[in-house]
Amino acid sequence: MKVTYYGHSVVAIETNGKTIWIDPFISGNGQCHISADDVKADVILLTHGHNDHVGDTVDIAKRNNSLVVAPFELANYLATKGIETHPMHIGGAYHFDFGKVKLTQAFHGSSYAEEDGSVVYTGMPAGILFTAEDKTVYHAGDTALFSDMKLIGEQNYIDMAFLPIGDNFTMGPEDASIAASWLKANTVVPIHYNTFPVIEQDPEAFVNDLEGKKGRVLKSGESVEL
Repeated sequence: MKVTYYGHSVVAIETNGKTIWIDPFISGNGQCHISADDVKADVILLTHGHNDHVGDTVDIAKRNNSLVVAPFELANYLATKGIETHPMHIGGAYHFDFGKVKLTQAFHGSSYAEEDGSVVYTGMPAGILFTAEDKTVYHAGDTALFSDMKLIGEQNYIDMAFLPIGDNFTMGPEDASIAASWLKANTVVPIHYNTFPVIEQDPEAFVNDLEGKKGRVLKSGESVEL
């Protein structure tokens, strides 16, 4: 399994001959140095409906005939845009041909702002547990710290966890450090920081402060093999 980070909360996973993108906010993401027009995606997984996470989903999905997996209300909304969706909800899991997806809770909001300024409510936000090739990646989405992260860590052997550290909208570094200790992931990667001034953080300091030194800062475009 090859995992690549593209800044903000954008993660791409290559496994079982498929390419899966999580929260493909590419256009307008100053940390991402690729064009959305060049993205190849068999599947797109979405944590919630905010524009900096849905990002280029519709255009990418239409161009690639991608399957979009998302929380129920968000999936139904995106289906009206003419793309194929698979709705799920928190606590539910589904075995696809490319791997297993399970949605976890996340404490945040979820809505999509249309170009005309109208706002569409898109249900509850989620985190994602993705398992393939006997490897599990946890993408927490946008969330506050919550005690059930202990349960997620107890029930799953997590190879890599992507945790927001930006503060203001999500966990900050201190709470993300607690989350990391509860999740017991082999590797913890900070996300959702430095995209906007209000979420500026020092990812190296976060990683250095982690118990067990299991953190790793991934530069935009950097890949790891699990």
